Amino acid sequence: MQAVPGEQVVPTVERTGIGLLCVSAIGIVFGDIGTSPLYTLKTVLNLTGANPSPDVVLGALSLVIWTLIVVTTVKYVSIAMTIDNDGEGGILALMALLALKKHKRPLTVAFGLFGAALLYGDGAITPAISVLSALEGLDIAIPALHAYILPAAVGVLVVLFAIQPMGTSKIGKAFGPIMAVWFVSIAALGLWGIAQHPAVLVSLNPLYGVRYLFTHGYAGFLVLGGVFLCVTGAEALYADMGHFGPRPIRIAWSAIVFPSLVLNYAGQAAVVLGGAPTGDNIFFRLCPPPILVPLIVLATLATIIASQSIITGAYSMTRQAIQLGWLPRLAIKQTSASGYGQIYVGAINWALAAVTIGLTLAFGRSDNLAAAYGIAVSLTMLMTSVLLYIAMREIWHWSLLRSGLVAAALLCVDAAFFAANLVKVLDGGYVPLLLAAAVFAVMMIWHRGTVAVARVASERLTTVADFLADVAARHIPRVPGTAVFLTRTMRDTPPVMTWHVTHNRALHESLFVLTVITESVPWIRDAERLSVTNLAPGFWRATARYGFMERPDIPALLSQTPAFDCKLHLNDVTYYVGHETIVHREDGKGLVGWEEALYAAMARNAVHVSDFFRLPNDGVVEIGRQIAI
Repeated sequence: MQAVPGEQVVPTVERTGIGLLCVSAIGIVFGDIGTSPLYTLKTVLNLTGANPSPDVVLGALSLVIWTLIVVTTVKYVSIAMTIDNDGEGGILALMALLALKKHKRPLTVAFGLFGAALLYGDGAITPAISVLSALEGLDIAIPALHAYILPAAVGVLVVLFAIQPMGTSKIGKAFGPIMAVWFVSIAALGLWGIAQHPAVLVSLNPLYGVRYLFTHGYAGFLVLGGVFLCVTGAEALYADMGHFGPRPIRIAWSAIVFPSLVLNYAGQAAVVLGGAPTGDNIFFRLCPPPILVPLIVLATLATIIASQSIITGAYSMTRQAIQLGWLPRLAIKQTSASGYGQIYVGAINWALAAVTIGLTLAFGRSDNLAAAYGIAVSLTMLMTSVLLYIAMREIWHWSLLRSGLVAAALLCVDAAFFAANLVKVLDGGYVPLLLAAAVFAVMMIWHRGTVAVARVASERLTTVADFLADVAARHIPRVPGTAVFLTRTMRDTPPVMTWHVTHNRALHESLFVLTVITESVPWIRDAERLSVTNLAPGFWRATARYGFMERPDIPALLSQTPAFDCKLHLNDVTYYVGHETIVHREDGKGLVGWEEALYAAMARNAVHVSDFFRLPNDGVVEIGRQIAI
């Protein structure tokens, strides 16, 4: 999908076979949930105590299977993926649909933003626990290499984050086939285990899981925190819906991923019933010794792919938040001309790298990291369920009783998992919560500061008639060419134009005032992109609308102006942008001191507006002034 000037850039699912789309979806969407068998059942059985009895093993397996069914199949595949924001899914897109597009709801916005912030914590922990759990198979295959597992995991993670600037357009083509081989392999291993103890299949009956919960008291409740690990990648199914559409994801889940996961978990439980120890990695106990090392290599590749999906998701979510005005502008590099989702955000990459490698070194083993894992995702899922209830009422127009019953069932499940994960807070669960709190604080402060700056800039505006009369009265010379003034204001003369005349004592013949608005939908039709009003001879005011998934390109946008009878000299354009220096407001009516200081620091380090709007470097004039907020 190559962008051309003036053309609407909207990702579409190309007309390829549904099978190929399913394989591609397997590589991008299911990496996280697909590698959870490496550590989930091991964590669950460790929580049940040493040497679990057959009833405990079958109860734990039943809980895992039915969690996959209720949370992933019912909640996300069947319900959430039916509610989209012009094709896009995920908690930010859902929040924009419900709280920005339809109604202004501060609480709903806060839910959506904090849910998105929590996913950054997940993005930091997933690569660490996945790569560690894969390499820990060396403890079984080659015990002498135990001391090298942690350094090897750190080395893999360093390489993973170091190659991000190169993009994944080439190696990404292999993701689908590799993950397809992974799912076939774990299904085959599961069948091998089940063949040894077929009785394990009785755990498909949900009564085994229910009986375990109600007969083991507090210990059974704590086990839910480990069980939840089997669905930690379910949110990705919804968030990545815009890349493939719901149908390929649903087919891939139902036909390949879900059966493979169930078979593998059942196979692991079967070998435990056969006497396999639960102290090390149960997953690798399924594998015949001659092919154990190749399986470790395949598992490592699968965890790298899972980590790549999480990292790419963090980039995409960051771009959405920037476009919606909740994060400062960051440098975003397009790593592929044909894939809009192929981007690189350096600041996010290296922040995730530092946190991920730090967590790997601090916790040392996947068992230890499991304590920190899950709480962020469980809280995100809880918030998603709240938003889904609002969508049932307002998008689907369900009755209060119907939507209430469905939402209550989902909320009960999510609340139980979240409560079980809360126990992990002191054992490492505080890490993703602190990360989320920091990201959420940055989002709120940036938004509050941006609103304050816009409010101050709009306080003392001059009407266009008065401004032009003053220009004529002062005999300000009009020079050839076109001046494009970018401004936040929606009326009157923009401050940057007034400053320009004050300082430069000249004005171009053609004046074009442009305000760029990011809407709460992912894409804007090209025909609806630009609206122009002629306010005076040679003076036009325009509004450009972009979706939160689009990249503004102002020079390309100007090519549409002839359709509005704008007589601009497009080969002689100078862009004027304001540069605000933030200072403290002395009357006590502005932001509190620490908020103002943090916003000012973020504003100083944000990507320049000219780069964000892709303005030519040699055609931009920056005019600065102080703004007290």
